[in-house]
Amino acid sequence: MPELPEMEHYRLRLSELIIGSPITGTEVTRDKSININAEQFQAELVGRTVWFVERRGKHLLFHLDNGKRLVLHLMLGGTLFFGSDEERPDRTVQVMIRFAKGNLYFIGLRLGYLHFMSVKEADAKLSELGPDPFDKRLTLERFKARFAKKRGALKTALVDQHVLSGIGNCYADEIAFAAKIRPDAKIPSLTDDTWERVYESMHSVLKEAISKGGYMEQPLTAGDTVTGGFNDHCQVYDRGGEPCFACGTAIEQFEISSRKAFACPVCQKEQ
Repeated sequence: MPELPEMEHYRLRLSELIIGSPITGTEVTRDKSININAEQFQAELVGRTVWFVERRGKHLLFHLDNGKRLVLHLMLGGTLFFGSDEERPDRTVQVMIRFAKGNLYFIGLRLGYLHFMSVKEADAKLSELGPDPFDKRLTLERFKARFAKKRGALKTALVDQHVLSGIGNCYADEIAFAAKIRPDAKIPSLTDDTWERVYESMHSVLKEAISKGGYMEQPLTAGDTVTGGFNDHCQVYDRGGEPCFACGTAIEQFEISSRKAFACPVCQKEQ
């Protein structure tokens, strides 16, 4: 599932590709991917332009020039591609928006969605999200306070979108590794020093992942060599049985609340 770095990478690139370019058409092959009928969807969008693209957690919000929003959540397996008709990806496209500069293809929206909403509707839909890790108001003390009532594993809390928005399976493990703590460490056992390491690691890991294009398999455009650039930089995630880059010990794979988790038994000794 695309997480904060992937969606932020999309936001940055799409801001270069579609801002100010008029929408000239739409295509919907799966009605459940949108929240209004396909004819109305096209009528609402054709002639409009995107003023800017915002990210909230794992969601993207396309701000239209009439004050409306397109709210995107890719969920599990969703990806985006921007290109011409000839470059249309050989994958199932649930929604396509045609801009004057090219087409934006929404792929793999079997669980995800692209909803046309008013400002009030969009804010209500996202109202229960926790703060963004990069929210300047999220100080270390406020960060710690978000976990005050949690008693389970660190990873379980990090991926809880009510606690923080944007972190999922991959980056919870990567943050724990950078902080030198096991992802299954229990919240009540964490010391102030550990919380500081987790807080700092959260920022450093997410910033690095954004700068490298995130953890993805599919390019955003033809010839794109940036998207997915973090794939080869994961320290532990999806590397079960492979040697730790830091110490050479085999990375462990296990489960935390039915989620895959990865950790180095030597570098992450802290419980």
